[in-house]
Amino acid sequence: MNPLSRAETAFSSLQWLFFIFANTVVIPVSIGAAFELPSYEVAVILRTSLIFTGIACMLQGLCGHRYPLMEGHSGVMWGVVLNLCAAAPTLGMSLTSVGGGIATGMLLSAVVVLGLGAVRQLSVIRKIFTPMVMSVYLFLLTFQLILIFFKGMFTFSDDGSLVIPVSLFSILVVLLVALLKIKGNRLLSNFSILIGILAGWIGYVLLFPSERTAGPESEGAFFLLFPFGEPNLNAGIVFVTFIACMMNLSNAIASVQAAAQLFEEPSSEKRLNASYLLSGMYSIVGALFGLIPYAPYASSIGFLESTRILHLRPFLIGGALMSLLGIIPFLGDTLADMPITVGNAVLFTAYLQLFGTSLKSLHGTVFNSETIYRLAAPVLVGMSIMNMDPAAFSSLPVFLQPIVSNGFIAGVFLSVALEKCVRWDRYDEEKKAKSA
Repeated sequence: MNPLSRAETAFSSLQWLFFIFANTVVIPVSIGAAFELPSYEVAVILRTSLIFTGIACMLQGLCGHRYPLMEGHSGVMWGVVLNLCAAAPTLGMSLTSVGGGIATGMLLSAVVVLGLGAVRQLSVIRKIFTPMVMSVYLFLLTFQLILIFFKGMFTFSDDGSLVIPVSLFSILVVLLVALLKIKGNRLLSNFSILIGILAGWIGYVLLFPSERTAGPESEGAFFLLFPFGEPNLNAGIVFVTFIACMMNLSNAIASVQAAAQLFEEPSSEKRLNASYLLSGMYSIVGALFGLIPYAPYASSIGFLESTRILHLRPFLIGGALMSLLGIIPFLGDTLADMPITVGNAVLFTAYLQLFGTSLKSLHGTVFNSETIYRLAAPVLVGMSIMNMDPAAFSSLPVFLQPIVSNGFIAGVFLSVALEKCVRWDRYDEEKKAKSA
């Protein structure tokens, strides 16, 4: 790779900062709202999230997988926690009881991961998440994220109808970033995400000043201990959280393998194990301070493919700036005023690249009329569940509802089951025999 100039490094670092921030800010705010916390506590959790996300990114870049991959709150765990909060009334539980069970499940998963690391058995995780499972994972992750950001691009009125001017503006931001990426010169293409965010932010403020909403002000303490509830042994919640946290480790496999491909390097077991151990430690921090468990973002590959800036240094600087936002309240509050629709529009464009990463993960695999089920069944079942109302699964046992109603988790579970229970190579051999 050609070295970056100082100006390119500065703009690349700023671009990473916006990317990390846009992927982070919504999650602690939405989780705080789900647990019905007062705005002061939500502000503290947001501040903690900003500080620790920056630290987590730098640690992974320096001594974990050592790739420029954002380490952030897991989208899988975000969905699971929101589902558990929504189901609390039907389960006859208080939000505090649910929150305490989630904390216990996170701590238990951290102990298991660190224990496997201590006895050098982390490779067992990779045996479960085979290459085909990881392809399913990437496809479902792409669909889940695109759905989230597509819906987040638009503004809706109280009666549920689209606010046309703001929604059209979001589409224009998408077109701007796409055109800069496709038609712009190397410099404009590399910084298309940064340009899109800044231009969209300025345009939004000028055109829609009445639509602006301020986030919670992050003044006060840096941390709150167990803000969602003290750890407890609520078996159903602990079980669901533990399973989801263990599945969350597949983020590391998908991310590191995709990054190794992008950097044209062999996938390193040592880097993967280092990433596992850091993610296990982060789960402890998350349980203590009310943060969603962390994982390397496979979606960072889409960002890297969009910008084509693969250097590690801007990523590390971006992580340091992210922590600075949490330490200095004024900076965090200023960036929190960024219109969420603009952030979602830019991320929607960036994550379109993730679909290409999903296709590349198949490595030219050829399917026949039988083997296509190993990919199609889990992907299409997962997508179908994503588009169903979680309330439709309320008749199932309590501990199954958060798993079955989550299309991402259900799809990956189905893929693991198919890979372990079906000898797909036999179907390939039979097909070859018939052809012969």
